[in-house]
Amino acid sequence: MHKYVDDTTLSEVLQPKQLTSNMETYLHNLTDWATLNDMQLNTAKTKEMILMILGPVAQANLPLLTTITTTTTDTIHRVTSFKLLGVYIDSTMSWTIHVHNMVKKATRMLYFLKQLKRAGLTSKQLFHYYTAVTRPVLESCAPVWHYALTKSQTQQLETIQKRAIQIVLNFSRGMPYSSMLFAADLNSLASRREDISR
Repeated sequence: MHKYVDDTTLSEVLQPKQLTSNMETYLHNLTDWATLNDMQLNTAKTKEMILMILGPVAQANLPLLTTITTTTTDTIHRVTSFKLLGVYIDSTMSWTIHVHNMVKKATRMLYFLKQLKRAGLTSKQLFHYYTAVTRPVLESCAPVWHYALTKSQTQQLETIQKRAIQIVLNFSRGMPYSSMLFAADLNSLASRREDISR
């Protein structure tokens, strides 16, 4: 059991040759404990996800696990991805959904960077906004997902930083990325993640 403020996560490891789950028992134990402590499980927000770290052929040969029900016979909805403490986790352990959501959120923030530039803020102030507000979105929980990124996902994240530099420094358009980083006095997001993840 993993507990963080009001979020509780139950997990178990199943071996491919013996897929007998005790999760329903664990859930009933948790529900009973909550009832004894005048608490109630929100079954509408409770989700089940099966993480598969196997190839497609091995997955296809696995027996299906039955869905979990609560003590009140509510069926727990099985999902292929969900957000846990700000990180989008996918049942295939791919970070595509997480990267997509980070890029989407950071892209919206670039609009505010443009508005701040139109309002007359200096380059120093604009880069301060970027490094204090936008870049943390692209680095949140990096040690969890950094080493599993594809080259394409890495480039998607770097593209946000490129766009931020181009907004602040008009002359940087068309420059190689390394020159843009030098002009902005910034490090690449990949190198920053390496440092954060050590």
